This record gives sequence, structure tokens and C-alpha cells, in this order.
Amino acid sequence: MSEVKRGRFLEEFHEVNEVAQIIDNITSFFSNQIAVERNVERVQYVINEYQEQPHLLDPHLESLLGQLLDIVKTPNAPPEVISIAFTFLYFITKTRGYKVIVRMMPHEVADLEPLLAMLAKRDPASSENWETTYMLLLWLSIVCMIPFDMCRFDANVAETPSEKIPVMIRIINIGKLYLEMVDKSRDAAAYMLSRFLTRPDVKVAALSEFIVWALTKLKQADIQTSVGRTTASGMLTVLALLYKFGKREDLIEYAPTILEQLNALNFQESNNTLLRKLVMKAIQRLGLTFLKARVAAWRYQRGSRSLVDNLKSSNPATLDMSQDGIQDHEAGDYEIPDQIEEVIEKLLSGLKDNDTVVRWSAAKGIGRITGRLPLELADEVVGSVMELFTFSETVAAWHGGCLCLAELGRRGLLLPNRLKDVVPVIIRALNYDEKRANFSVGANVRDAACYICWAFARAYDTKELAPYVNQIAESLVIVSIYDREVNVRRAAAAAFQENVGRLGSFPHGIDILTMCDYFAVGNRTNCYLELSNFVAQFDEYTLSLIEHLVDIKICHWDISLRELAAEGLHQLTLRVPEHMTKNVLPKVIEKCLASDANTHHGALISLAQIVYALSKSAASNGRSLGDVLEPEILKRLLELTTEIQEAKFFKGVNGDMMRKAVCCLIEKFSLSHVPFHKTAVIGVWQSLINECLENIDADIQMAAVSALPAFCTEYYKCEVHCNDLVSKYVKELVNPVEKSRCGYALALGSLPEFLLSGNLMFVLRALVRAATIQPKQEALVEGRRDAVKAVTSICKTVGAKESCSVDDALCAENVGVVYELFFDSLNDYTLDSRGDVGTWVREAAMVGLYEVTSLIVSTCPHLFNENTCKRIFCSLAQQASEKIDRTRGVAGSIFSKLLYHIPEIPYIPHREELLRIFPSEDLEDINWTVPSHTFVRFAKLLSLPAYTYSILLGLTVSAGGLTESLVKHAMGCLVSFLSDISNDSEQQKLLTASLLTVFSDHQKVDRVTISFFKMINQLLANTIFVKFIVENNAGFPMSLFQLTKAEIGKCMNVQKILASIDVFNGLLQFSDDVRVKSLAQLMYFLCHNYPIVRKNAASNLYESIVTYDNVVEDAVLDDVTALLTETQWDQPADVVRPIRNQLCDLLGVPKPTLVAKKTMTDIVFGTLNT
Repeated sequence: MSEVKRGRFLEEFHEVNEVAQIIDNITSFFSNQIAVERNVERVQYVINEYQEQPHLLDPHLESLLGQLLDIVKTPNAPPEVISIAFTFLYFITKTRGYKVIVRMMPHEVADLEPLLAMLAKRDPASSENWETTYMLLLWLSIVCMIPFDMCRFDANVAETPSEKIPVMIRIINIGKLYLEMVDKSRDAAAYMLSRFLTRPDVKVAALSEFIVWALTKLKQADIQTSVGRTTASGMLTVLALLYKFGKREDLIEYAPTILEQLNALNFQESNNTLLRKLVMKAIQRLGLTFLKARVAAWRYQRGSRSLVDNLKSSNPATLDMSQDGIQDHEAGDYEIPDQIEEVIEKLLSGLKDNDTVVRWSAAKGIGRITGRLPLELADEVVGSVMELFTFSETVAAWHGGCLCLAELGRRGLLLPNRLKDVVPVIIRALNYDEKRANFSVGANVRDAACYICWAFARAYDTKELAPYVNQIAESLVIVSIYDREVNVRRAAAAAFQENVGRLGSFPHGIDILTMCDYFAVGNRTNCYLELSNFVAQFDEYTLSLIEHLVDIKICHWDISLRELAAEGLHQLTLRVPEHMTKNVLPKVIEKCLASDANTHHGALISLAQIVYALSKSAASNGRSLGDVLEPEILKRLLELTTEIQEAKFFKGVNGDMMRKAVCCLIEKFSLSHVPFHKTAVIGVWQSLINECLENIDADIQMAAVSALPAFCTEYYKCEVHCNDLVSKYVKELVNPVEKSRCGYALALGSLPEFLLSGNLMFVLRALVRAATIQPKQEALVEGRRDAVKAVTSICKTVGAKESCSVDDALCAENVGVVYELFFDSLNDYTLDSRGDVGTWVREAAMVGLYEVTSLIVSTCPHLFNENTCKRIFCSLAQQASEKIDRTRGVAGSIFSKLLYHIPEIPYIPHREELLRIFPSEDLEDINWTVPSHTFVRFAKLLSLPAYTYSILLGLTVSAGGLTESLVKHAMGCLVSFLSDISNDSEQQKLLTASLLTVFSDHQKVDRVTISFFKMINQLLANTIFVKFIVENNAGFPMSLFQLTKAEIGKCMNVQKILASIDVFNGLLQFSDDVRVKSLAQLMYFLCHNYPIVRKNAASNLYESIVTYDNVVEDAVLDDVTALLTETQWDQPADVVRPIRNQLCDLLGVPKPTLVAKKTMTDIVFGTLNT
């Protein structure tokens, strides 16, 4: 499997040799900045790849650290080399963790002075190479722990203290200095000081003074400023670490003062998350210091901590009385200082903090402190945590409470007698979802609740959780399948798996977790439609899944979840139809009239799906829906639509949503054969469908279009007035409102066959008119697109028959009408502010060509002729060579499908050559939207006479486009083809003739002609093209000149004029006649009305004179070039006209003459004189 497919699941440190080689070469590339950046980025990338599996670095850490530190220790090593080495070392430390790296760093006495010297040379104010400072401080944190009294290093200190500062003071001063830095060196300094100050000799001499200094700095820090926040963060970090690494007896005397200071400063109210987190860490460490270290005898201990042993045996839970540490046997052994209450209160308030990191730190603090409390006080703490789970509390409090319960359970501090209170809270937390405007909060609460379930599986014995197994299992399955957030679904799946493995008592646990694994629950649709149906086969979960969907998910604020819930209920109804009929259906019907918009919308689409599923279930047993449903239920269903109208659910901002839901209801009721024939509700439904067809929302229109065929089939098949419906829809095709045209066109396309029979040509003619560009209706592109789609759908509905009426199915008399519509639609290049919107019509036409051709070839191949086949393939080839990626993708895909269609399509031009150019084994790898994939293949069709014109037209548009990559590949294919035919005069003549034909056929069509000018300009610069024009097609330049001049006649489009100037300049390299005419045209441009045209013409003419020979005689060359380059051609035309005339004399071309514009007086008197 490739690296990309494996992702981060690596097996070993593959790049170790590469990294080692780069480290060895530091001294050779350090002076080359480009090489430094390249190698540093490479090492960073390689090491970062192992952040999720850092243990893979362990076998190589010693050698890599040895290499790097040898470079650092090298005498007289350049600072740049040392900086690069420490940068590499930082990358390794960041991935593997500083605690592991510090233990592996050398810590000899000889390392102390060099380290201090290097740190003394560092500039704390500089942010450059901060990695060096960070790693030096980490290195110092292990070196400073050498087992020698610090005073020994001051043996050489002179009697005058000012001559040399003691090593102890130097280390502390360095740490103090970097505690106030804003970068990572602050954390390293805090770690180093916490280790150093807890040394036996240092704590006596400096600890008290340092704590006073730190508290003073804290008091002076202004946390409203960034500098103050940085200082406070450093002080809080070092205090927390001091109380983490120090001994209780050494630090207990300072704890009350520090706690009092922290309370006075009130950092918990700060807006800075880091400060609040550090306060939590410091307070919890102070609280642990107030209490003696002990392992509570009362804590719950699961008998065996081995998963294998748990599965093999069922030992009851026991209390572990053999743990290392101080055991308490009597409550009197506890000494609880007064400050503990204050500490716990602060930590409990931290559980409500707005930031997760603060809540997580508080939760861990409560877990650690509770483990040192007596049973009574610990139970009070648990009770305080449980008070957070009320709906008056914030989502932050719920999340913090869940994290805390998980910590307490994981540590055995939540005794089994509390489970009866905790489990209901967990169940509520697993479903916590609080709506806020157009979104909801609570995903983190549900995620934390899954963490509780995971922790409980590891903490408790099976018998303790036995009374709650079914509740927890059902809730976890529901969350893993139905939760909106993928991370919560995966957390629930992981918790379920842990419980199955640890407890082994979850019903059908192995079967479910095998199907609903981490990856399977990643897709929400798969969860609702596949996994839920799988789990529902187990009776223990079926009703709870249904209840959750009906009570919660069909009322959810997210419309996509409501729709999925409705589809899920359809699947579950097939499992328990009786339960759904008796218990669920009445409840859902009541919710259809609820005041909440989300509720009545979700209930309506759920009702539609449930009724449809009940009809399927009844049909499988040979019964009808009327046999299954009670008369009272049928009556409620009959009245439901009217009640919804009376409740005015179709008005307001949610009206469109309800219209779509009612269309779904109509469709599903029709498919379910609900016995409402010839009732008043049929007219109501028809009116609603018609209203939805006129709606401006495309989704609502499509819902109505989807409902219409089922509705007509069920309730109109025996009606004699159904032709009125067809006539009404046909009349609406001329509606001036475009969206109404779209809706009714699609509706005609969706009509069932019995409504189209006898009306086919009537409908087709109307749709053809709607799909054809009419005067003053060019902008109605979407209406034309949907008319083309409707024709395609109608053809598929009525099919093709050899002998039938022209009004019943496709036949020889009407198939030509359909094909002509598609071919005409392929020429729709309408532009508006959205761009080339005509591409929508062209794509619909290409799809129609495929569908109709496939239908005819499969059923009535005699209706298909050679000319039609040629036009189809040439049109698709042209579209596949044009510039819009999506359109090119559609054309390429359909072209290949028709080429390899089964049954084989007859009359394909040059079929054998096409099969070689487009081999079937390569089609799956071709991305038709990518120019490099498409052009290189379709350009080969230039050599096939049937396709030359079409491919050339498509490539012309692409080669003259604005996208660099598109132009590059289009021109590259043309130039490559020119090289291939350099010795083939017939192909050369075919190409040049096709170029002129393309140009002449699209005169005054700016879409093509501007692109043509850009393309032909590049071809005229190609020596191969010029060579075979000179040798085999001398008439091409004159024809090109005449067509170009005709194209720009009376033209006011500056871009087209500028593009034509390039063409005229390119023609200067040909015969005298063409050259003179082109020069005369360029002389005209030198006095054009637009300054940019004059300037561009002069600049390009100068370049052409310099590039081509014989354009200007040598005798006047200098004069001509001087006039072209020295004249300011953007001056007024009257100013530059004499200079232009002088150029005409030098070049020997006639001077352009001004034609006086006739005034109205001239016209009137001229007429009278006549």
C-alpha cells in the first residue's frame, strides 16, 4: 500500500539515514541560506510525520542526539552550525516530548560551565533562533541536577564577591530572565528552575527568596497588557512545577501565602485562557501539598486490571489494600486544613470555565485531591460535581462535570453505590443538545459522556454495572449511529468497544462492534440507513432506536438530520410494522401539527416514509394499506393537508420547507396507494404541486416534479380529463417568469406514459420552442436547459418503436426533431454576468444525445443514420476540446461511453482509429476535466478529416482562452500536430483550409474570432507552420488578411482590434502583396481613435521590423525605427497623423485618407438635389 493510502500508520523510522546524513552535512551547507532552508524544512517535515507514533524514533534517539550534541560541543564551531543543530534537536524534542529527550542528554560536570557560557551569550530580547535557547535551558535542567553541592563550583571565587557570581545564582538568574520571555524558552526556564530549586542544597539557600520574588512579580504584573500576561504566565508555571517536583515538607510553609496571593489577584476572571489554566494547575498542586500523600483505602479497585484476565475469569471486585503508599485505617488519620475547602471550591468553579483546557485541568485536580480525602468528604465532592448536571447550568458546566466524573471513576473514587445517581446523568449527557439560533451546542458534552462510559468500563467490575448495562449499551449505540458529529459517533463506538471487551455483558456486543466500528460510523448516511437497520435486528435495541428518532431526531434543528431520520424510520418500520402502526404513527401525526417548525416538518416527512414502508410491508403479505391502517388513522391522513393549510404552515420563512415536505408526502402516499381516490384532497394536492412548480427554489420544484408522476399514475389513470393537465402545463412554457418555465418544463418531462400517449408531438413541439432561443429571450437559459432535459426524459418514458403513431413514441417521423433540438442546443453560448451560462444547455443536450442514442440503438437501430452519428461524434469532440472544465468532462465521458456502447453504435466515423486513440483500459484513469488528459487525445483527431473542423474549432476557443494552463496545453497539442504533419502536404492543406473555414463560418462571433486571432498569432510565430504555408499554401496569407480585415470592419471592441494587430504583424513575413496590405492596415491603426491601439500598433510594428527580413528597405530602416520608437503615439491623433504619413512615404504604402462624416444637412440637401 502506498504512503498516501497508509496515512500515519508507519512501521519504523524509515528516513533515519536521510536525517543522519543531513546532520552530518550541516558544516558543509550552513553558509548557503537556500540549502539551510531546504534541509531544515525537510528534517521538520520528516520528524513531524511521526507525531502520532513518536515511539518509532526511540531506537535512533541516542545516535541522533549524539550526532547533534557532538556538533554543539565542537570547539570554535560557527554560531550558525550550532543554531541549525539545536533547531534539529528541537524538532525531535517537539515530536518525542521533552521529558524523554532530557533524560537522554549528557549531564556531566564538565557540561555545566559551557552551557552557562552559551546561555550568557544569548540575547533574550531576540526572537531569532529561540530553539537554541529552549534546548540549552532543557539541557541545563538535567545538568543542574548533578549530585554535587553547588558550592563546590565556587571554590575559585575570589574574596570579593563582585569578581565572580556563584554558579547557583547564575543559574537562578538565567531562569528568572527567561521566565519573562514570550517564546517557548519560558516553559523550559520554568522546568529548569523547578528542578534546580528543589535540590537539597539550593532549596535551603534560594527557595524562599525565589518564591518571594515570584509572588512580587505576580503582584506587579498587569494582565491587561501582553507583557504582564507573559510575566504572570511564567510565574504561575514555575510555581505549579515547583509544587509538582518539590517535597511536601519543604513547600508546605509557603502554600497558604501563595494561595492567598492567587485568590487576591483573581486571575480566574481574566480573559486569557492560559492564565486561567495555569491558575488551576497551581491551585490543584497547592491543594495536594496541603494533604498528605496517601492511597485512600476506601477507593474502589477492580480485581484484575488485565483485559485477558477479565475475559478469562469473573473475579468479584475487591478493595486493593496492598498498594504502595501510606494506607489510612481510621478517619482520625486525616488532617484536613481549612484551605482545602477553598481549593476545592476554586476547582469546582474551574469546571464551569468557558475553555476546555481549563475545565480539563480542574477535573484532573479534583480527581487527584479527592483521592487524598476521607470517604465522607470525598462523597461531598462527588455530590457537588453532581449538582452541575441541571439544565439551569451552562454547557461548559455539563462538560466539566462529565470530565470530572470520568476522572473520579477512572481513579476508583466513584463508589458503586453512587452509580444509581451517576448513570442517569450519563444517559442525559449522551443526548445533551442545546439549540442556539441556527446551530446547537453540546457536542463536547456528548463526547465527554462517551469518555465516562469508556472510563467506567476500565474501572468497574461486570457485576457492578450489570443493572445499568442495557441503558448504557442502548445509549452508546444510539449515539454511535445517530449523533450529528462524527467525532462523537466515533467516541461512542470506541466506548462501546471498550465496554464489550472489558465487561463482556453488552447484548450482541461483538456482532454490533464488528459492524459499527470506528470507520463505519464515519459516514452519517451509512449510519442512518445501513448500520441502524443492522442493529435493529436485535430486539434489545429496536424500540430504543425508533423512540430516539421519533422523540429527538425528527425534531432536530438540522434539516439534513430530520430527512435522514425519516429515511431511517422507513427502514425500521419494515422491522416492526405492528409497533409502528399502533404506537408510533399516531404520535407522528400529532407532531405534524406542532407549533415548532422543525417538529412539524420532521414529522411530516417521517409520516410519509412510515406510511410508504407500511404499504410495502402490507404488500409483501398480500394486503393493502387500507387493511393495515385503522379508519380513524386514514381519516386523520385525509384531513392532514387541509389542517396544515389552515395552520398557515406554508406562510413565513419556513413555508418553502413545508412545501417540499408536502410534496414528499404526496409522492409517498401515491406510491403507497393510499385510498383517497376521487376525494377533495386530490384537488388540494394538485394545486400544491402546481404552486411548487412555480416556486423560485429549485429544490422545491424538483420535489414537485418527483411527486407528480406517482401522483398522476395513482389518481389520474382512470380520469377522462387528464389531457387538461397536459394542456395547462404546455401553456405555461411561454410564461414570462423563467422559474415557472423551468418547473412546468420539468413537470412535462416527468409525466407518465399514459398522459403523453396521443399528445407526444404536441408536447415535443412546445418544448422545442421553449428550448430554442427566441428574440428578446436570450437570457432565459435555465428555461431552455430544463426544456432540453424534459425532452430527454420524455423520450426515455415513451421509448422508440418501429411502427407507431407519431404521437405515441419515437419513430422515423419525429426522431429527427429531437436530434435537431439537441444539435441546436449545442450551439447555445449565451453569456451573462454569471459567465458562459449556455454551458448548462449544452451539457443537457449532450446528456440527451447519449440517452436517446442509447435508447434507439438498443431498441430500434434502423432509426439511427450515418449523418446523425457523424454529427453526434463531431459535436462531442468539439465540446471535449473547449475551455470549460465541467463541460469538457461531460463531453469526454459521453464520447467514451458511446464509443464503447453495448450494443455497438453503427456508423461511427474512423471507428478503428478512435479505438486506438481511446483504448478501453485507459478510460478509467482519464480525468476528462483536466486539459492535459483531454487535449492530448482529442488533438490526434485532427488527422481524421471527419473531425478536423470540430476539433480545430474547439481548440481555437481553448488556445485563445485566459487560463495559462489551458492555453499551454491547447497550443502544445497544435504545435505537436504541426510537427507530426511537417512532411504531409495533404494534411497541411486540410489544416489550413479548416482554419480558414472556422474563421469564415464565425465572422463577427467574438467568442471565436478573438480566440482565433490569439491562436493564429502563435501559429504564425511557429517556423514549421510558416514553412508549409510558404511551400504548399501561398494563398493562405491573403485569405487570412481579407477575413481579418472584414472581421474588424466598423469594430469598436478594443480587445479584438489589439488581437488583430498581432495577426497583421505576423503577415508581414509573407509575400510582397500581403506585406504591403498588412502595412497599410497597420498605418491605419497608427491614427486610430483609441490611444492604446495607436501605441500597441507602433510597438508591434517595430518588433516585426526587427524580427522579419525585407519588411523595410535598408536605406530607410533607421528612419522608420526612429519614428516608431521616438514618437509618443498616445498623443492626439491630429498630432501623430503627420508622422504616420511620413512613415507611409518611407514604407511606400498609400496614406489612409479621412472620410468626412455626412451631416443631416448634407443628407437632406443631397436627396433634394438628386
